[in-house]
Amino acid sequence: MEKAAPSETQPLTPPKASNCKEGDDCSENGLLIKITEPKFQLVEGANQAHPSQGEKEETTSPVSNGISGAQSPSPCNATGGSKGAPPTPAAPMTTTTLCVAEGQQQLMELDERETWSKKVDFLLSVIGYAVDLGNVWRFPYICYQNGGGAFLIPYTIMAIFGGIPLFYMELALGQYHRNGCISIWRKICPIFKGIGYAICIIGFYIASYYNTIMAWALYYLISSFTSELPWTSCKNPWNTNNCTNYFSNKSTAWTANSTSPAEEFYTRHILQVHRSKGLDDLGGISWQLVLCLMLIFTIVYFSIWKGVKTSGKVVWVTATFPYVILFVLLIRGATLPGAWRGVVYYLKPEWDKLFATEVWIDAAAQIFFSLGPGFGVLLAFASYNKFHNNCYQDALVTSTVNCLTSFVSGFVIFTVLGYMAEMRNQEVADVARDTGPSLLFITYAEAIANMPASTFFAIIFFLMLITLGLDSTFAGLEGVITAVLDEFPHIWSKRRELFVLGFIVTCFLGAMPTLTFVSSSPFRGQSSYLVG
Repeated sequence: MEKAAPSETQPLTPPKASNCKEGDDCSENGLLIKITEPKFQLVEGANQAHPSQGEKEETTSPVSNGISGAQSPSPCNATGGSKGAPPTPAAPMTTTTLCVAEGQQQLMELDERETWSKKVDFLLSVIGYAVDLGNVWRFPYICYQNGGGAFLIPYTIMAIFGGIPLFYMELALGQYHRNGCISIWRKICPIFKGIGYAICIIGFYIASYYNTIMAWALYYLISSFTSELPWTSCKNPWNTNNCTNYFSNKSTAWTANSTSPAEEFYTRHILQVHRSKGLDDLGGISWQLVLCLMLIFTIVYFSIWKGVKTSGKVVWVTATFPYVILFVLLIRGATLPGAWRGVVYYLKPEWDKLFATEVWIDAAAQIFFSLGPGFGVLLAFASYNKFHNNCYQDALVTSTVNCLTSFVSGFVIFTVLGYMAEMRNQEVADVARDTGPSLLFITYAEAIANMPASTFFAIIFFLMLITLGLDSTFAGLEGVITAVLDEFPHIWSKRRELFVLGFIVTCFLGAMPTLTFVSSSPFRGQSSYLVG
């Protein structure tokens, strides 16, 4: 019998459809395939067939993908040996598990990945991430500063052509690859893996100071359980001679040096900036804020330690409660004297500002910060979706809710600013000089303190701030946690709770500088450029 000529190296083509039943041995083009249960292993090296008695051992034929396929001397549908030779009986074979490959193994692993219990858990988590403190304090200020109602034009354009497409792209990438930001960038291009690590570093940095805002809100919340709010009067130990309560004494003139009780409560009692000489003098750390921050991180830990199964349930409260409170505050603000002045100031269009480059830059910055693409959170959240989930629809729904929330928040803020201007006999522009956290913790807090049922409104307002911040913290930390666990599954896949605990403690320690007496100075820059 002639020796069969060894086959040349050829690309491995996908196996054709076969009529072989499950568990049978089939051969196609001399390639032996063992149909087994869906477990695939990469077989390296040459696999050889045992020749029949009297025959020489056949040489295996390597295939171009590095996987060796054993050539059968007597395939089912072909004859062995030279052309025209009579068929020989099939020899006993050593079956080879053919690696159809890594892709199918990955597909099996993806099927085992944890998914959201319900679709609404995912939607609420994404909405909670996108709708944060920046929607309440940053958008109203950016809007009236850049032309009022006219600003809505560049804002909408930037959302349609910039923010929403990026938002959708990140959801699609996360849902397709079903990994965190490090692994996804490694799959896109191995040299880009550093981008994933950079995203995680940014997430850690933001978590180290963003939660301080919630610690302030928690301190305000605890202080609100009194018959008279402590930032109502100027009779407290931290007040100065410049403290002026315009609401209690209408004959008092408001001067350039005047400070409200709410401002001194925030700067001198909460932040205690007067106890620091400058940036080179950190001063001490407020132990009250340390305890508040510790409580915030404790809530965060027990909300995310088990993954999306637990955080997906928590957001049913933290993502919906702010909307209830916003609606209550909107109704209350609309009934205040002078509220219409604030609304007019908020929406009055200044069309000439549309020709200013800064307005379009601010619109782009606001929509990108608000929707939050690029922070790894959307990649992480979408990776827990089912593979065929309609992420395009999700992107449209969540983006629209986010933008509408920003717009409605402007009415909540400016009705109160109009009320403040009416009481002080000033212009709305003079009252609205506070931006960022000061807008919430000074201006809005002062207005609440002088309303009927001030204690009730203070409690629900600061609860709203805490829940707004918690959603964003859940998301930001989950983005980092998912990235690390997916990149190092052999180390952390069975130790998620331990890793989350270590990460939370690290963020807590990293937040200590933000609790010093000088913390408010660098914080203004952080909140301006890093908070959505």
